Amino acid sequence: MRASVIQIAVNEDESVEARRRRVAALVREQAGADLVVLPELWTTGAFAYEEFGREAEPLEGPTYEAMAKAASDAGVWLHAGSVPERDPDGPLYNTSLVFSPAGDLAAAYRKIHRFGFDKGEAVLMGAGSELVTVRLPETTLGLSTCYDLRFPELFRGLVDAGAETLVVSAGWPERRRSHWTLLAQARAVENQSFLLACATAGTHAGVPQAGHSIVVDPWGEVLAQAGAGEEVLTVEFDPGKVAATREQFPALKDRMLGLQPPRRP
Repeated sequence: MRASVIQIAVNEDESVEARRRRVAALVREQAGADLVVLPELWTTGAFAYEEFGREAEPLEGPTYEAMAKAASDAGVWLHAGSVPERDPDGPLYNTSLVFSPAGDLAAAYRKIHRFGFDKGEAVLMGAGSELVTVRLPETTLGLSTCYDLRFPELFRGLVDAGAETLVVSAGWPERRRSHWTLLAQARAVENQSFLLACATAGTHAGVPQAGHSIVVDPWGEVLAQAGAGEEVLTVEFDPGKVAATREQFPALKDRMLGLQPPRRP
């Protein structure tokens, strides 16, 4: 399976409309990949809180339309990162979109854990409540967004729902970059899954971004990692390694606490 993780630079001197066109072109350039992944809130910047309300879109808004067309043109499964979604009957949400190679919406995930400690995203956006998985021909994706990475119970729930490849779309700050790499490897190891974590580069509202998007295998080995700037990280991996790892080292079968009946997508 071939994946392209596109680490987008988000800077204030580029309009949202211009960035949307540029990112759509980058997605089209990944024709031949099986999966393309974009970062969190790349239209506005994850720390540009004052932009959330101004740039919020309905679910099927301009970013939805641009990314659906790009996925179809490239013939790829596209995790289009997340957008500030304006629900006509409720608050804003930090919502991730996944499109099929035909350009159809395969899944939408509203971020469950909001960052900010009673300010910023934590008060401006509503919290999602549902775990989301997406079945691809090669593997089942489990969706998460940025701050979710700090909550292992979410990822264990995704594994119980059938996830084999965990996808993290993020806008992670540079000052906590060491946590980003550590937690990505931990989530992969403890869930015996591949993990693809796509972060933003650049600076959001004065907050330098970590970049360093990363792909980790079920043993915690780093298959590829980006640098600090905008970059396309391309990696090939065998999804069959998940089942082989879980069979060879059956830690998930030995769980004693917090067991739930398995759920399937």
